[in-house]
Amino acid sequence: MENSRILVIDDNPEIREVITILMEGEGFLTEEAGDGEQALEKIREVSYDLILLDVMMPGLNGYQTCVEIRKITNAPILFLSARSQVEDKTMGFLSGGDDYLPKPFSYQELLGRVKALMRRYQIYQGKPVQAPEKEKIKAGNVELDEEAAVVWKDGQEISLTETEFAILKLLMTHKKQIFSMERLYEAVWGEKYYYGASNIVMVHIRNLRGKIEKDPHNPQIVRTVWGRGYRCD
Repeated sequence: MENSRILVIDDNPEIREVITILMEGEGFLTEEAGDGEQALEKIREVSYDLILLDVMMPGLNGYQTCVEIRKITNAPILFLSARSQVEDKTMGFLSGGDDYLPKPFSYQELLGRVKALMRRYQIYQGKPVQAPEKEKIKAGNVELDEEAAVVWKDGQEISLTETEFAILKLLMTHKKQIFSMERLYEAVWGEKYYYGASNIVMVHIRNLRGKIEKDPHNPQIVRTVWGRGYRCD
């Protein structure tokens, strides 16, 4: 993870400075942006491994910025915000974010989330050089290539975030198995399940279905087993 590149987007220069000092102390290469427009300019020119994004900013707010970022990159996005209501977190995930950390937060909390997101990004989206070919996994009209971290729907490549890819890969490589909210969260996010994590899982499942299902309201790939969790047939 050392030398991974992080972009910190926050209109408060003091917060940006503190986060930059912390991240660079861990060996990360860190850049800053004071608003959404400046951030988008940087993202169009530089490839980042992680984006830390504030919600309350002048001009484009964090949610709007996240939507635009997702048109450019699938790098993990961690929201950092003083707004901590369930609906605020839900908005963050619906706009394309991968995780949401309410302010104030401890250094240990921030570092833990950063490392977890980067670890997942490297595992699920890293494209190894000269990797041995594996048979593609199929479910209905969807195909998944584990090694290349690519998904096709009806033969057309589709763009998933690293979290969406991680969920789909887990379910497709364990067909017929039912994953409870707790088991799915701990397997994909790599941390202990906690109260409220179910909302995180449900929003990402909803976003994933919107991309891979013919009819997201009647899913045939990622199915709900009522009262128990999710499975892939």
